[in-house]
Amino acid sequence: MKKIAVFVDVQNIYYTTRQAYGRQFNYRQLWQTLNDMGEVVTAYAYAIRRDDDQQIKFQDALRHIGFTVKLKPYIQRADGSTKGDWDVGIAIDVMEAAPEVDTVVLLSGDGDFDLLMNKIRLRYHTEAVVLGVPSLTANSLVNSVDRFIAIEDDMLL
Repeated sequence: MKKIAVFVDVQNIYYTTRQAYGRQFNYRQLWQTLNDMGEVVTAYAYAIRRDDDQQIKFQDALRHIGFTVKLKPYIQRADGSTKGDWDVGIAIDVMEAAPEVDTVVLLSGDGDFDLLMNKIRLRYHTEAVVLGVPSLTANSLVNSVDRFIAIEDDMLL
């Protein structure tokens, strides 16, 4: 059975599914899909800490499904802009997990991850899979992996 590590860019998935479909992503369906692919040995969901009840319930639901939830504080700058992305943290965790698993699954449409996914394929011969919203996933990311799985109706609430 294939060993799988999964990494979810929660903010990216939230905003792309909302923009493209006006709906939310179904993490329970994702977990079933992953279990059909093999054994999930590592599962991280990267999110922003906002101490509101709805976010806390969502994060608890992710933990209940089987994810380790990693949180960064939500930062609002004086000029009104916000900060809180996990790109570097995700990249570090993927590089650490890749030699230990058969497949790395990344949920994101962010083209910044194309170099990372290509690197794990070449260096570790690890299968690289991306799940993303087709119209909002960078072509460079799609082209950097062994398999792209489109997030469509069957993966939405």
